[in-house]
Amino acid sequence: MIIIHAVNAKPLPRYLQGALVERLRVMPAVVVIGARQTGKSTLVQHLTPGERRFLSLDDLDVADLARRDPEALVGGSTPVILDEIQRKPELLSAVKRAIDRHRRPGQFLLTGSANLLLMQRVSESLAGRASYLTLWPMARREQLGMGRCGLWEKLLSTEDRDWLDVLRSEQSHPEDWRALARGGGFPVPAVHMKTHAERAVWFEGYVRTYLERDLQTLSAISALPDFRRLMRAASLRLGQLVNQTELSRDVALPQPTVHRYLNLLETSFVLVRVAAYSLNRTKRLIKTPKLYWGDIGLGLHLAGLPELAGAHLENIVLQDLLCWRDGRTKQTEILYWRTATGEEVDFVIEGGGQLLPIEIKATSRPRLSDAATLRSFRVEYGKASRAGLLLHTGETFQWLAPDVLAAPWWSVC
Repeated sequence: MIIIHAVNAKPLPRYLQGALVERLRVMPAVVVIGARQTGKSTLVQHLTPGERRFLSLDDLDVADLARRDPEALVGGSTPVILDEIQRKPELLSAVKRAIDRHRRPGQFLLTGSANLLLMQRVSESLAGRASYLTLWPMARREQLGMGRCGLWEKLLSTEDRDWLDVLRSEQSHPEDWRALARGGGFPVPAVHMKTHAERAVWFEGYVRTYLERDLQTLSAISALPDFRRLMRAASLRLGQLVNQTELSRDVALPQPTVHRYLNLLETSFVLVRVAAYSLNRTKRLIKTPKLYWGDIGLGLHLAGLPELAGAHLENIVLQDLLCWRDGRTKQTEILYWRTATGEEVDFVIEGGGQLLPIEIKATSRPRLSDAATLRSFRVEYGKASRAGLLLHTGETFQWLAPDVLAAPWWSVC
């Protein structure tokens, strides 16, 4: 049974759409991955309405046909959308054979709610045949219907001395970052729900579905209460260095189990680990990463905190950075910087031979002392570093120092 979904109301545009169209012109297959409910199915269906067969592996008839006769499912001259491919990863071998028989651009458009490249069950990566894109929860400007994320591209392509003019020319309006964090970036709670109570019901349903259904696709988890306890413990360590020994002790689980559970959270895009910046790229893999959530609203729901902290504002900025990074064709990394003496810069953009250090402060009145670590970073890396960017919760634009610009977070994100 082939399901062809009808296209109804036009959804809000997504920043990733441009990169998706561009890659479909070049590659036989494009795989859009990301957490459940980020809008992957909606994005691919509205991209070329009526031009592709839509096959969802969530549909039992389609899943059964994928098991019995995968060649029939993916064959034919009509381009195909295979939704939730992680449910039948063995189907990727049939996709590979179909591409090798009749290689043409845009032949397959796949979606998956897990990082197929990290899944142990996936033996076929479609190397040389597929391009991978990640759809993150909606950035603030996507939620506003602008179809884009923050101004990172403009800042990187503009001289430091002109940043102030670039940001002021956008005419952005102040926004309550706490309300944005509570709503998160999943389209349903972020855009279509207006009250905290409604969102709490949605997030609880999301967690239940993830634990009881989606997680089992990735790995057999017999003790779901233990897994949920780890999720909550991780949500309470937002923005902190990942200490698996400490986590193991706090949730009373063996360290190898904690390690496996964190990997599962990352594979399904629920958790994000930000690596440390170092000139030596090998050391980046060794140094302790920082922990954030793919969606800050989900992280807050799990934590159950009555008050928000600066780390939650950091997570908002990180979501915007990830949205921008994964829509670029140029290789870009989002990292953090920390010295042996404890100096730290929240995020560092590395791309195109440039370094852009970013510090986030949950204060409406930034001071020169808030720029200290940004200036230390610039001293350390000299001409390789752009001016520092200090994002705050107020409304003022100000050069705190000749090499550090303070700007409201909403003027950039």
